[in-house]
Amino acid sequence: MRALASEHHVVAPDLRGLGATTRATSGYDLDTLVADVLAVLDVHTTKEPAILIGLDLGVPIAFLTAARHPARVKKLVVMESLLGGLPGAEAFRPPWWFAFHAIPDMPEAVISGHEEAYLDHFFAIGTKRGLPAEARTAFLEAYRGRDALRCAFAHYRALPENARLLAKVERLTVPTLAIAGGVVGDALARQIAPLCDHLVTARITDAAHILPEDQPEALTALLRGFVRP
Repeated sequence: MRALASEHHVVAPDLRGLGATTRATSGYDLDTLVADVLAVLDVHTTKEPAILIGLDLGVPIAFLTAARHPARVKKLVVMESLLGGLPGAEAFRPPWWFAFHAIPDMPEAVISGHEEAYLDHFFAIGTKRGLPAEARTAFLEAYRGRDALRCAFAHYRALPENARLLAKVERLTVPTLAIAGGVVGDALARQIAPLCDHLVTARITDAAHILPEDQPEALTALLRGFVRP
């Protein structure tokens, strides 16, 4: 992000309920999350359309924003996530924590007070090189405490409803780059391909899931090439 910020006006908002945002008790449906994105664009951009980049939980939000509001989005980049139950990802099996995080109330009760041990597991499997100390500290602080965990898991609990909203998308006209990492791989591109008018695909090798931390140079090179006019 820092490399791109020297060349572009970069805005990296926390998702609803996460990081420095307020701990919202509702609004984790994609209708509201898309409205959140549009509100951020209203504040931070001019009349020019923006380039949206989504990783993991941010992918369905960025995708639906681009599909519904193509005039606001110049290009779309998505990586390492799935789009609900859209065809193309049948071979991908969601890992155990999808079901665990979706259980009402229990995960935050179990994990609260043990955030470091729990999150370090995901940092270890999400990268092949480990997180830089600065990034690890930022992630731990963002998810520390029962209320922060509740908000994180609210995104998982909204997945069934959000899958129904994603299934209504008929066309994606915005030029799109789908980047495969080492976990979701090309399943995301297979979901998007039947809907997308202008799809480019790429793969970052020797990487796990958290691509901006695992392979920042390779990711930056891909982004630079795609966002270039």
